[in-house]
Amino acid sequence: MTNFVVKTLANAAALAVAIWLLSGITLDDGSSTGRRALTLILVALVFGLVNLLVKPLVKLLSLPLFILTLGLFTLVVNALMLLLTSWLASKLDLSFHVDGFWTALLGGLIISVVSWAMNMVLPDKN
Repeated sequence: MTNFVVKTLANAAALAVAIWLLSGITLDDGSSTGRRALTLILVALVFGLVNLLVKPLVKLLSLPLFILTLGLFTLVVNALMLLLTSWLASKLDLSFHVDGFWTALLGGLIISVVSWAMNMVLPDKN
């Protein structure tokens, strides 16, 4: 249970950094800070579920591209997962939006780096 909370917090922090750095990734909940934080946590949960359920299948189906590009195709897959999260968030009435593929590509890179750093700092207990 602690591992789930740690990963969700790491995803939320990584998403917050991407929102802060890129103008094309927005969290447009204009109400209170608490409401904005709750929306960010919910988006982090959606992002975690997308990475848990969809990403392994996409990686398996695109395995030849991973081999051909020596793993750089991971950036494209991360961008697609971020765009899928944006689409699901709109369907769930969460105010998270990613403008396009290139913004998603940069956002995926930022989220990967920040998420890795947060997972290194935060405890990893089961």
